[in-house]
Amino acid sequence: MSPLLVNGRTEKELIKACLLQDRLAQRDIFNMYAGKMMAVCLRYSRHRLEAEDILQDAFVKVFTHLSEFEYTGSFEGWIRRIIINTAIKNNQKKSVSHEEIGLEHIKEDSAGPEVFSALSEEEIIKLISSLPDGYRMVFNLYAIEGFSHKEIGELLNIEESTSRSQLVKARRILQEKVHELYRVAI
Repeated sequence: MSPLLVNGRTEKELIKACLLQDRLAQRDIFNMYAGKMMAVCLRYSRHRLEAEDILQDAFVKVFTHLSEFEYTGSFEGWIRRIIINTAIKNNQKKSVSHEEIGLEHIKEDSAGPEVFSALSEEEIIKLISSLPDGYRMVFNLYAIEGFSHKEIGELLNIEESTSRSQLVKARRILQEKVHELYRVAI
């Protein structure tokens, strides 16, 4: 737990107060994490309004299931997992079909970290948000959150090969968009 004080209370004290339905403690927890978690939501959504909906839904779940939090891990990590799962469920509600194609037809020409280093965080979020839903979900889960293709397949109910394929396509699209940005900027 963080020794960080918010309005004179530690994170652990705020959590305990939230369990007692203390609305001020809930507000403090929300204010403490909303900014970081909004950045996560923006990566999984097409636009800010959708990200705000995901954030709101996820924080309702955070406070509803707070009694399930075990103090063995990071509270921020626990919230992040709820945010990601809420974003995934939101995406699945939109009935996105996941296209399956063979990897043998795709050359992996990934946009590595060096390509993105010159871009601002806002530009990167905008680029990621422009990806088709399935590609965006896989890219976020693999490249940013560190999930394996097997885990992504289980989370999104798709084949591992589909996860790999969508990651390759997402990287290709991002690389093309980055090159397009540089051409316009030069």
